[in-house]
Amino acid sequence: MARSAVVVLHGGEEHNLARPRRLNLPLLRMHGFLRGLTRETAGQGVAIATVRYRHRGWNGDRADAAQDALAALDELSKALGQVPTVLVGHSMGGRAALRAAGHPTVTGLVALAPWCPASDPCEQLAGRDVLLLHGDRDTVTAPADTHAFAARSRAAGARVCGYTVAGSGHAMLQRIPDWHRATTRLTTALLGLQPLPAETASALALPPSSPEALTLPLPRQPRTAPALPTST
Repeated sequence: MARSAVVVLHGGEEHNLARPRRLNLPLLRMHGFLRGLTRETAGQGVAIATVRYRHRGWNGDRADAAQDALAALDELSKALGQVPTVLVGHSMGGRAALRAAGHPTVTGLVALAPWCPASDPCEQLAGRDVLLLHGDRDTVTAPADTHAFAARSRAAGARVCGYTVAGSGHAMLQRIPDWHRATTRLTTALLGLQPLPAETASALALPPSSPEALTLPLPRQPRTAPALPTST
């Protein structure tokens, strides 16, 4: 029986009422994250789920992706009970995760290059752990918008830590191992399966007015040296 859960939300479009295809690029982009999470939580009583959107877009005030995320959380609660749940979302999925984090089962979230308009609310994040990762070369969703949203969320009572992924853009195609490793590490820590990285824990404990909590550099994954051939 699952004791906790992770819900993964992929990206989408600003406006599009069409139904997503079963296999689409935003969903495929999350498969590496799903593999890492599945591997690292094996045997730990963690249910891992993805959200199938009804529409490809956010679609203004309809906020379709957020509504789908909330519906999925309700369904998960009926199936598993009120288990602690962590959301992982990219781009539009990050925006949906931030909006849906007020659900009573959600304890924290990891948002990857999230879409953070200035008009979006943040009061629902009070009491949640909110970890944000954004590439400094992102030209689709602005890192500055994420930083501003993070600051507002801290003032509203959320525990927020922000990482800058130097040299990476919106699609996370640069430094892919770093994105995967960090997301898995942070998510499993939010689930209580291991301690938070020291710099994350320190950042979450800083006062809301401390800007250094929002600009941590994401460490690079050490490269493994190739094995040397052995002589016989």
